[in-house]
Amino acid sequence: MAKTTTKKAAAPKKAVAKKPAAKKPAAKKTPNAAFMKPLTPSTALAEVIGNKAMPRTEIVKKIWDYIKKNGMQDKKDKRMINADAKLKPVFGGKNQISMFELAKLISKQVK
Repeated sequence: MAKTTTKKAAAPKKAVAKKPAAKKPAAKKTPNAAFMKPLTPSTALAEVIGNKAMPRTEIVKKIWDYIKKNGMQDKKDKRMINADAKLKPVFGGKNQISMFELAKLISKQVK
């Protein structure tokens, strides 16, 4: 003879109210000292941003301001930057570079 087992109906689960996680006070991030170190631009770069020593972040910001002011982003592909007479020496003689190459090329132009 085969045994038959009966299953008990599971009791409905009660919704457990979750407590909101305690918020930790936001820790202030200290700027990376390497980015804040003043760098001296080369003569080619100084024609675009000026010859004053400034942090790398400011150098990149000033170059982007120059690019946008003079409309040097490619119209079809905004990731590409077209060089003018001042930027061509900074770009290593190239007529056009990718925006991702910009930081690498800038690092060659600062001390």
